[in-house]
Amino acid sequence: MSDPRQIAAEMLQKVLTDKAFFSDVKNAADSLAGKDAAFTNMLVLTALRRLVFLKKVLKQYAKKKLPEKAAFAEYVLFLGLTEILFMDTPDYAIINSWVDIAKKKTDKYVAGFVNAVLRKACADREELKKHDLGEFFTPEFYRILDHAYGKKTVSKIQSASLKEPPLDITVKSSPEIWAEKLGGTLLPTGSIRLKNNGKIMEIEGFENGDWWIQDAAAALPVKCLGKIDGLKILDMCAAPGGKTAQLINAGAEVTSLDISESRLKKLRDNMLRLRFPEPQTICADGVEYLQNYKGEPFDIILLDAPCSATGTLRRHPEIVHIKTTSDIEKQVNLQRKLLNVAANALKKDGVLLYCVCSITQAEGEEQIRSFLESHSEFKLCPLKANDICDTDKASQITDIFTKEGFIRTLPFHLSEYGGIDSFFIAKLRKVA
Repeated sequence: MSDPRQIAAEMLQKVLTDKAFFSDVKNAADSLAGKDAAFTNMLVLTALRRLVFLKKVLKQYAKKKLPEKAAFAEYVLFLGLTEILFMDTPDYAIINSWVDIAKKKTDKYVAGFVNAVLRKACADREELKKHDLGEFFTPEFYRILDHAYGKKTVSKIQSASLKEPPLDITVKSSPEIWAEKLGGTLLPTGSIRLKNNGKIMEIEGFENGDWWIQDAAAALPVKCLGKIDGLKILDMCAAPGGKTAQLINAGAEVTSLDISESRLKKLRDNMLRLRFPEPQTICADGVEYLQNYKGEPFDIILLDAPCSATGTLRRHPEIVHIKTTSDIEKQVNLQRKLLNVAANALKKDGVLLYCVCSITQAEGEEQIRSFLESHSEFKLCPLKANDICDTDKASQITDIFTKEGFIRTLPFHLSEYGGIDSFFIAKLRKVA
């Protein structure tokens, strides 16, 4: 029988040593029974959110770095300390379980060291908690944010990002009725936020395809387009299909492009569950496709560009520990190439909607300012609250709009509803 804690330690090791995304290692936990899988995932995610503090705690008890042959014990200790400081597991269960795992994966001497550290931490628990300052971001992640946001804003971002995010869904129609039916909260932007995730497939309306999972921030770009019934739209980097679903639901004629055939298959499967007509799908490199485009030009191109995904750090805390400034630079270069060739497939007076699930301004505000400076054929269409919600709710979301007319959501926005992912959106029109 698989040990949930051992699997958690192996997952944490892969994330931190191989720079793997949590979603890539999560299948190890999915093989466990329901409660064990939930416990394992929560344990790893909590450790990732609290890793900066956990490292400081461990240094108090382990002055020297563990030898290479005992490296696995470090992940054991991080997770053991996570349970002691942030979860409600009884002390004896924590100590016995992690010592057994250390003995199995290393040797009895290392297991003895793990035993001593965890016992001491249990005794010091209340004192240790006093020194928890809610640290989450690493020095490298501060470098990623610092040039764009002041210290006060970074502090607010960090605090909001420590909280586990809720589940948001987009419904085909009647959001007020569905919010009441599912016991959720209707956000000012039209998304429904559910209190209790439970098993997704067991929530009413899933099987009938009445809704799909989509963070409230990710649902905003399509709302910025207004009435699109009958318009010819290219959804770039489309998989797994949340925006494609919105576009089809609004009556658009959609072509969904993605570089991955397996991801496009998932998109088609999602459209099938939602009982939408299957969109035209194209598996291609976005730059090559736009550069050589000879077909009928599109009314709208929605470019949800490949990015650092740093905007999703609430649900993907591993991003804080694995992303570097060089990763951001690579994405910025790719985004620039995609933007530079976008005009080739767009009608005159057509709209280019650019968005990224990134918190970095290099991939958002700075990217679009640079693009507009070198592309006089495009003009910025400033966005405002009335573009995405009813007038009576507009005052609740004014802080997500910049002076220039971009949308920039941050984790502490909509805090009264539980926050939101970080997203950037710019709407451009091809005027020449």
